[in-house]
Amino acid sequence: MEPTQSMLGKICLVTGGSSGIGMATAWQLAKLGAMVVITARDEARGQTALEKIHQKSGNPNIHLLLADFSSLAQVRSLANDFISQFPALHVLINNAGIIPPERLVTEDGYEMQFQVNHLAPFLLTKLLLPLIKTSSPARIITISSMVHAWGTINFNDLQSTRRYDASDVYAMTKLANILFTVELSRQLTGSGVTANSLHPGVINTKLYRSYMGIKGEQDTSDTALEAGAATSVYLAASPEVAEISGKYFSSKREKEPSSDSQDHAAAEQLWRVSEQLVSS
Repeated sequence: MEPTQSMLGKICLVTGGSSGIGMATAWQLAKLGAMVVITARDEARGQTALEKIHQKSGNPNIHLLLADFSSLAQVRSLANDFISQFPALHVLINNAGIIPPERLVTEDGYEMQFQVNHLAPFLLTKLLLPLIKTSSPARIITISSMVHAWGTINFNDLQSTRRYDASDVYAMTKLANILFTVELSRQLTGSGVTANSLHPGVINTKLYRSYMGIKGEQDTSDTALEAGAATSVYLAASPEVAEISGKYFSSKREKEPSSDSQDHAAAEQLWRVSEQLVSS
């Protein structure tokens, strides 16, 4: 078993923490003693998640902030709310993600998957970065997927206006997550803040069922969810990876991602384009 350090005194933010792997990540970090803040779109679901996290961890120091990542204004409000309520941020886990079967457009005018899976965590991370840096040593963890290897980024059609295939766009956003991590890590050199990405495993979550086109509600066991959260928790808490940055992990081990995900020119270009999109 890999060593984990006590997270007492650490403040962690887990986006999309009201269900699935995000909630399991939150309760495992809480078990280690961290103060954990989760985000949710729906207050009722968020409060139910808080109760389960408290019950599973025995840690009452759990908090909820509301934000819908299909609204960049709500992402900005989320960052402001966090900064106003919490004195530090030691671990940011960009976990929230969706796979809509049909092309949807957000209130900001962007394709829904691209915004929720990439632009929203990009913006949230940038807004929280000053606080994260003053909290160093700190860690930023972004959930990607093994499907990034099938993704391509067409800078001429980032909004998938010419063709929308849910699985292809999801793969593209997961590739974007790794490229974001690569460039973020480069910019954070010497700051005491690390940035890594990961594949959580193939877990029968609502997101996975959506990806596979499986209809209907199913329960996912807590054991399976904890397995899906294991690499996130490892990257958040293990002293083994305290100095590692810009890498991609699976099953708590560093893995070689696709060659496209290591294209530094593409990572820089995506960063520039993303900055333009979130500021327009």
